[in-house]
Amino acid sequence: MTSAPAPLTRRQILALGGLGTLHALAPSVASAQAPFPNRPIQFIVAAPAGGPSDNAARMIADEMGKLLGQPMVVVNKPGSAGVIAAEATARAAPDGHTLMLSWIGNATSPGLVAKLPFDINRDFVHITLALAGANALIVHPSTGFKTLADLVKHAKANPGRLSYASSGNGTSGHLAMEMFKQRAGISMLHIPYRGGAPALTDLMAGQVQLMFLNQDAVIAPSAAGKVVPLAISSAQRNPLLPQVPTVAESGYPGFEATAWAGISGPQGIPAPVVAAIEAAALKALNGPLKARIEATGATVVAAGRDRFTPFVQRETETWTQVIKTAGIKVD
Repeated sequence: MTSAPAPLTRRQILALGGLGTLHALAPSVASAQAPFPNRPIQFIVAAPAGGPSDNAARMIADEMGKLLGQPMVVVNKPGSAGVIAAEATARAAPDGHTLMLSWIGNATSPGLVAKLPFDINRDFVHITLALAGANALIVHPSTGFKTLADLVKHAKANPGRLSYASSGNGTSGHLAMEMFKQRAGISMLHIPYRGGAPALTDLMAGQVQLMFLNQDAVIAPSAAGKVVPLAISSAQRNPLLPQVPTVAESGYPGFEATAWAGISGPQGIPAPVVAAIEAAALKALNGPLKARIEATGATVVAAGRDRFTPFVQRETETWTQVIKTAGIKVD
């Protein structure tokens, strides 16, 4: 997921016109009726203001607004596991002036929600995969586990005896652990919490033995010896925890379970407008913004629609199968 983005298409190059910014050429990517953008762009985010997703969205929106020549305004629509935000986006006019910060929850909701008012693959155009964030599998020091193999050996000898925490049913950490359980053929007890912070608190107190948690939240307690990181869920090792192997290299080839976020819009946006949005997003993500985002613990991916569209399809299929096999139900 962290490979270099695909090169710009001929259409994107024409949209950019060889100039340094998109603003100078905005009218040339116009629809027949009006130039794009001709008013502020709404950027819908399925998270409350002030959290990591909101902060990342605001950084991206600020840079893209400068390039497009119109403000890109973050609109927070939290709740219902992202369904509220996605439905609002799907129902918006497909003119490029309403976009959303799409995320892993859009790929997991088809397996978790019985009757969605939209189809995440049919009703949206997925323009740019922006960033990804891995989870680290951490254990309490009292377990004595030093490697993933230690954990699996113990779990197989003591089925159902280990308890693992998550920040809630259907969250990325919960699903990552369920995927791992299925791959490793082990049984453990799930203890869902209302958020990662209380889950981590109880793990450090020894009330639960292990969990998958965002890698940036693992660094400080790991350095203090309060938790032991065994593996990281991304395809490659994370620079923030370079000594921690991936799950894949620990005996489970192909294992990857990362949280991610991108830019999507309602299906039907004219192709030249999609190209302009994609070009602006890629330019923003590959500029100085990249270092700012990665300082927060995320990894900038910056992949265009040719990669992002099939990625969302694969993620939807993968997590729907994991959820179905595990019998997961949301609260």
